[in-house]
Amino acid sequence: MSKFYFPLSLAAVAVLGACASSDPVAPAPAPVVVVPAPAPVVSAPPVVVQQSAPGVVAPSALRPGFGRVETITALPPSAATGGTTMRRFGIKMEDGTAQYVDTAAQGINVGERIELTRDGQIKH
Repeated sequence: MSKFYFPLSLAAVAVLGACASSDPVAPAPAPVVVVPAPAPVVSAPPVVVQQSAPGVVAPSALRPGFGRVETITALPPSAATGGTTMRRFGIKMEDGTAQYVDTAAQGINVGERIELTRDGQIKH
């Protein structure tokens, strides 16, 4: 019976190793809530109020760590991604912060626990 322990443990490690996968991710900007400006008040001389274009939020650096996927949003296809279907994941990290990353990773569902690595990979 003791002859089977080592081959069985190697088989178990191989099976568990096959369950993990790693896909590249890129930091995405946090969602921006746009609130319409109040209507301009017209006094004796008409006042024209120009609205400035909403600023573009630059993506922050990817913070490695563990978290849970809270949202998955499909992104429109673009030539920059080479026609690959990209998705934006909203991830709640263990430290309570939220991160948004864009990735082509498949097989990840809402509620799943993931790891963001220092080299820009998402492991699930």
